Formats: sequence, structure tokens, C-alpha cells
Amino acid sequence: MENMQKLIDIMAKLRDPKDGCAWDVEQTFETIAPYTIEEAYEVSEAIDNNDMDALKDELGDLLFQAVFHARMAEEAGHFNFDDVVGAISDKMIRRHPHVFGDENYRNAEEQTVAWEEQKAKERAAKKQHSILDGVTVGLPALTRAVKLQKRAARVGFDWPETSQVVDKLNEEMAELSAELVAENKDHDKIEEEFGDMMFVYANLARHLKIDPEQALKKANNKFTRRFNQIETEVENSDKSFDEYSLDELEEMWVKAKKAEK
Repeated sequence: MENMQKLIDIMAKLRDPKDGCAWDVEQTFETIAPYTIEEAYEVSEAIDNNDMDALKDELGDLLFQAVFHARMAEEAGHFNFDDVVGAISDKMIRRHPHVFGDENYRNAEEQTVAWEEQKAKERAAKKQHSILDGVTVGLPALTRAVKLQKRAARVGFDWPETSQVVDKLNEEMAELSAELVAENKDHDKIEEEFGDMMFVYANLARHLKIDPEQALKKANNKFTRRFNQIETEVENSDKSFDEYSLDELEEMWVKAKKAEK
């Protein structure tokens, strides 16, 4: 707790209009928000790399973001860091009555159901009446798509069979293809159809119990790994990238792909 108070005091000093840091003093919720998101992703990256030293540092950076936002809120008279800690503590106790209350033991599946029921009650108390209320707009689009679809599925608005999702995906791909070959191409319409297709891709991932963000992250890493091998081969040759034909580069790609098997 001494270290926590130390960090809170450091933040207050940094935000001091007279003796603080000019950059920190100038920041607002809006300007700091992108850094908060970035720090959360860096925490995720440290976990993916199983780098505990990095994870310790990144969690500290993310904690600092919470302290930063709480300090700005305190200055504006909204709440302080203690209020933030109190609110999340109360929420965790409220959502775990089987641990902190009199309810019986729940297994993981039962707790997931109860968690969602409690969240629904909390949304109702906030006068959020739509099934889709509370799904954060700031989430990565694929992640938000899955969460929206999960909410709709709770009231039966969902394809019962994965094959039906695949059929819908084929339908959306056909609609996109039609826009691409249209005589008068409409970029906005093409973007719309592409978005529809991606939304169904997210739905297919949900049906397959795949996290689409995680799947795409792995695909990005795989592409980077294989492309780096192509770069190494080019660097060790007597030609530059632009002197290779696409067929030659594709041959290197296939070689890099086979090397991983």
C-alpha cells in the first residue's frame, strides 16, 4: 500500500500546475486514452511472449494509466483513485455471491451464466434496456462483433448450425464480388459489403469457439516470420527486392512455408 500511495503522490506531483511536468499537466482523458489502450496491448504481448519481467513492467505502466485517469477525475471533482478501488471491489463482491455471500458453490460454467445475469441487472439499473447496451464501442471491431453476436444469441437470434453461418458468409462474399465488378463502382458500398463479410467471419469464429482477434494475431505473426525469411534470402543474394519477379518471391514464400513443417 505504501508503493500504491507513492505512485498516487507521484501522479499528483506530475499534474501540479506550478511544479509539475508541462506535458502531464496538458493531458486530458481524450489524449491519454490511446496510451491506455496501447499499454493494455503491451501487457497482452508480454503474456504472449511469456516474458514475466516485461509483464511486471507493462502491468505497472497500465496501472499508471488508471492512476492518471483517476487523478484527472479528482481534479475535476468527479472521483478519486480510492473511489475506483472501492467501486471495483464492490462489483467483484456483488458478482461473486458464491464466494463472498451465502450462495452455493458454482462451477465455471454456472458462474459465467450468473455473471452475465448480474451484468444484465446492472445495465437495467443504469437504464440500459437494449440487449446490446454496454458493449464497449472502443473495443477492436472483431472483438466487439463477437460480443454483440453473443448478446443477440442469448435471446435466440443466432444461426443454430455452423453450416448456416458458412452459407451466409458465401452470400456476403458474393455480394462483395458483385460490387467489385459493377460498372459504376461505389467505394462506400464496397466498404459496406466488406464490413458485412467481416461481421459474418466473426460470427463463424464464435461458432467455431475461436477468438478472431487471436487467430488473426497468429496469422500476422506467421506472415511476419515467413516474410522475414524471404528478406534474409534476398539480403544474402546479389539482387534487390525489386529485381525479383513475383513468381520468384512466391517461390521463396513456399520455401519458407515448407521450412516450418
